[in-house]
Amino acid sequence: MRKALRIALLGTRGIPANYGGFETFAEELSTRLVARGHQVTVYCRERFNDPVYRGVRLQYLPTIRHKYFDTLAHTFLSTLHLMIHRQDVALYCNGANAIFTLWPRLLGIPVALNVDGIERKRKKWNRLAKAWYLLSEWLATFCPSTVVTDARTIQDYYWQRYGKRSTFIPYGAEVGKVNTTATLQKLGLEPGRYFLYVSRLEPENHPLAVREAFEKVSTPMKLALVGDAPYAPEYIQRVRDTRDARIVMPGAIYGDGYRELGSHCFAYIHATEVGGTHPALIEAMGRGALALYRNTPENAEVAGDAGIPFEPEELVEKLEFVLRMSESERESLRNRAMERVRQRYSWDAVTDAYERLLA
Repeated sequence: MRKALRIALLGTRGIPANYGGFETFAEELSTRLVARGHQVTVYCRERFNDPVYRGVRLQYLPTIRHKYFDTLAHTFLSTLHLMIHRQDVALYCNGANAIFTLWPRLLGIPVALNVDGIERKRKKWNRLAKAWYLLSEWLATFCPSTVVTDARTIQDYYWQRYGKRSTFIPYGAEVGKVNTTATLQKLGLEPGRYFLYVSRLEPENHPLAVREAFEKVSTPMKLALVGDAPYAPEYIQRVRDTRDARIVMPGAIYGDGYRELGSHCFAYIHATEVGGTHPALIEAMGRGALALYRNTPENAEVAGDAGIPFEPEELVEKLEFVLRMSESERESLRNRAMERVRQRYSWDAVTDAYERLLA
């Protein structure tokens, strides 16, 4: 039996999860740690109806609603609050927050930092923001007590560039399909008759390229482009600028609706090129989706031989390829994907690893 810990989780938008991968990670990890007897506080930017969610304490603090200041401003205030209201250990998310992890350490609070991917490569950042992320990579090598990387590729990057050893703990996902189809009915989708894309609608995630490639494919199936982004209105408008009636763009969908979409798609398209372990790819594979993934080292690490890689110029060809495959070939890949997630990316195993690290 391990001692029950008081754990603070900082650097995300908070829970319940309604934005992206870090928020889902915060919810899945914190609720499981609470179930194991720990006391967990998640710092939130969005107010929830109650101060407690599934046993997790929610600490709401304000922020600056701006593309470049949102994360840093909120983590700054969260860190000040943490230093006054001490916890046994803290887990920070997002490499940009590396500078703040030193402050609680100076007060004797051990700190782990999950750096995510190589964020400075994202096209949405200007030169100053990219420079900050580059500086933060270096700060991450000595400000926190330990660094967590969620992909072997990112772990290798920190070792080769900075000589920094990190703890590898991957992202997690549920395994198995859900049977409900209410969200599909609302969107005019039929089980097994649509391609699925899920991501923030930002340039490095290539939703526009996915839409344009699909428009060149002759098929009665539909494409569900699911996602949104708070600071990319002009790019999102370009993504939405289509007259193809087969393309459905409902915005962001979470919870049961998201689970339904992953469970019943014909195939899932993952076009993201920047980041570590991408939650949407693992989650789609865990639901048994036939996964096509942009061939990056991080994506190949996750999908392996359980998915179909594509180079950017090959997407149309690969979409047509999966349409020509036999159902037995498709089903074999779907089963392989579920088994890969079951063996490598279960939330319980992820929680085990974090519990050991934080203890």
